[in-house]
Amino acid sequence: MGILREIFGPSKKEIWKLLSDQIGSEFIEGGFLSADKVIAHVKDWTVTLDTYTDSTGNSSTTYTRVRAPYINKDGFRFKIYRKGIFSEIGKAFGGQDVEVGFPEFDENFIIKGNDEQKLRTLFANSKIRQLIEFQPDIRLEIKDDEGWFAKSFPEGVDELYFCVVGVIKDIELLKALFDLYAEVLDQMCLMGSAYQSNPNVEL
Repeated sequence: MGILREIFGPSKKEIWKLLSDQIGSEFIEGGFLSADKVIAHVKDWTVTLDTYTDSTGNSSTTYTRVRAPYINKDGFRFKIYRKGIFSEIGKAFGGQDVEVGFPEFDENFIIKGNDEQKLRTLFANSKIRQLIEFQPDIRLEIKDDEGWFAKSFPEGVDELYFCVVGVIKDIELLKALFDLYAEVLDQMCLMGSAYQSNPNVEL
């Protein structure tokens, strides 16, 4: 075990337990059918960090995700991710990239949404932009629910959803993700797009 730790560094479990201690959250150890989780409470919202594995044929891919259900006041939706070869293909097939008025930020990210003015208001928050830029890989969006075989939400409840390939074990990146969630949820409340109340949804 010592040799493996020297080669690969601390395990996800070690890092996530340390993260829990440092941000005052709860670490829940996974079992045979469930993954480890870090659960933090941001005001009345619950933010959950975990991993999941998607298997196709002989290969499988593990993802790190962060989720926070909330009451969506006005149906506002957005999606943001870093530009790259696949994002350019998406744009070629009709993906609409909204510019929010910050040239370097607009240059580095694809931003989509259903209300351009609210997108500009959201990303006018400099802390949100800084926390997004801090992540080397990011895909952050508002989702209605998690699909046919996963969690469905009550009417009016949506989910702030982050997902990237791989297991994040950098504690500073993880702390920044929780800070990002707190900032985005707060900003959406100020914009009139979220209620600061518990949606009573368990993930």
